[in-house]
Amino acid sequence: MTDVTNEPMFELLKKMQSDMSAVRFNLQEIKRRITATEEAMAGVNRRLDRQDEQLDRIERRLELRELAVPQHPFEH
Repeated sequence: MTDVTNEPMFELLKKMQSDMSAVRFNLQEIKRRITATEEAMAGVNRRLDRQDEQLDRIERRLELRELAVPQHPFEH
């Protein structure tokens, strides 16, 4: 009778463990990249918010100037 050993099973488990380690490493890298992307997007959003505020101030100033200038200066 042939000897049955657990060696093939152990080799398979070692391979699976190695593969899982690689998957875990790749997942951590993906998480780092997603975090960096989210931080970059937050920076873009902050800049856009500042530009919106600047445009609002400009629009308010223009409206004040429009009120100071007669709407129809040549009509009586």
